[in-house]
Amino acid sequence: IIERGLALRWHKVIPPEVESAVQAIKSANDFPMLQQICQTIPSPLSRLLLLAFEHRHWPKAENIETLQTQARHEIGKLERGLVILEIVVGIAPLLGLVGTIYGLILLFGGLGQALNENSQVAAGIALALRATLLGLLTAIPALIAWSYYNKKVESIGVELETLCDLFMRRLYRHAPADTDVIVEKVEKLEKVSEKVEKAKVDQVSEKVEKPQPKAEKAQPKAEKPAEKLEKPLDRAEKPPEKAEKVPEKIEKADKPEEKAAKTESKKV
Repeated sequence: IIERGLALRWHKVIPPEVESAVQAIKSANDFPMLQQICQTIPSPLSRLLLLAFEHRHWPKAENIETLQTQARHEIGKLERGLVILEIVVGIAPLLGLVGTIYGLILLFGGLGQALNENSQVAAGIALALRATLLGLLTAIPALIAWSYYNKKVESIGVELETLCDLFMRRLYRHAPADTDVIVEKVEKLEKVSEKVEKAKVDQVSEKVEKPQPKAEKAQPKAEKPAEKLEKPLDRAEKPPEKAEKVPEKIEKADKPEEKAAKTESKKV
């Protein structure tokens, strides 16, 4: 309870210097002064403002999303320890009830052994009442502290959200030129990346289409063996011509006989 009371002090979470610096922003020249104040006075508000100022070149929607995420982390840090108080609030009455039941068990156990001994009866009743009292004394302060700190964390969260919203509106109002330039650069980079991707896709498609002409060129090569087969056939047809020349030679061989017959007829 004491540790949470020290951690949730208002000027520790939302320093008055930082709050007044945020409210005093009127031009772009005031942001460096606010940045210096946030760096010298560390706090949850200072960390949120520094994060938003570092991402001032981002689009406003993305910057707000990152700021909300960081704000949830800061609220979680502020709620640290409140869960323990909530558990104590629920368990303390139960522990008191356990003590009450134990005292009653001792009471009725003593009554069974000696009916005339009032001291044992009184001791059992006192034990039950003491256990109940201790449980209530533990649960009541824990319940008060948990309710108070929980409400305080909620009010701190609302104040942090208000100041961060004010800072974001003034940040993008007084420094629009930088953000517009960055947005244009981002758009140009996206266009360049799209062109590069299209060029890569075209190159891959051209490489995939190139093997088709090679397949077409392979067809004439496949036809050439047929031509080679036709040439031997032509050579095979040529021998009949040579066979025709042989009878001519035989006829020429018959001519000497004719000459011999002519010579004999001349002699006669």
